[in-house]
Amino acid sequence: MKLLLFSDLHCDATAAKRLASHMTDIDVVIGAGDFGNSRHDLELCIGPLRSVELPVVLVPGNNESFEELQEACRDWPLAHVLHGSSVEIDGVTFFGIGGGIPVTPFGDWSYDFTEEQAADLLVACPNDVVLISHSPPQGVVDTSSRGENLGSVAVRDAILRTRPRLVVCGHVHACAGRVAVLGDTPVVNAGPMGLHWELV
Repeated sequence: MKLLLFSDLHCDATAAKRLASHMTDIDVVIGAGDFGNSRHDLELCIGPLRSVELPVVLVPGNNESFEELQEACRDWPLAHVLHGSSVEIDGVTFFGIGGGIPVTPFGDWSYDFTEEQAADLLVACPNDVVLISHSPPQGVVDTSSRGENLGSVAVRDAILRTRPRLVVCGHVHACAGRVAVLGDTPVVNAGPMGLHWELV
């Protein structure tokens, strides 16, 4: 299965249009959150992405809520918006969790979860899935420009417990485009440029 991975478009309609135009030889598209900015203007990116005629799996970032992303994708039948939930496509299970984990310093507008809340949402994650998490796991592709590790312990624990086939994340912009391994699992901080991945 050939995947196109991306995250953190942040209202960049040009980047969304570019991604939507590069769908040759792709089976599933994965967007790991932050389509809008501060809970506004999701349509700037969701609009161009709607032209994609492939299954698309999305999770909310901390810049939009699950409900806001669901509403933005309401008339897009090929889009699957996940948060503590899963979907199966061509025999592969995709599980998603959105939001900033742990709680960010950005204030009330940010769609955030504590580690405890995230652990509860991740209980339902099966083994051997493609895990899409807006927030990276603690200590893996999560280093800020200041050298701080901003990832989630709950996401890390879930990965070590369930051993996903692949983890797709974003959130920490300084690590965009980077790939690392946690246990046996590749972890991709996708970024807005998009990254191709073949799921073996």
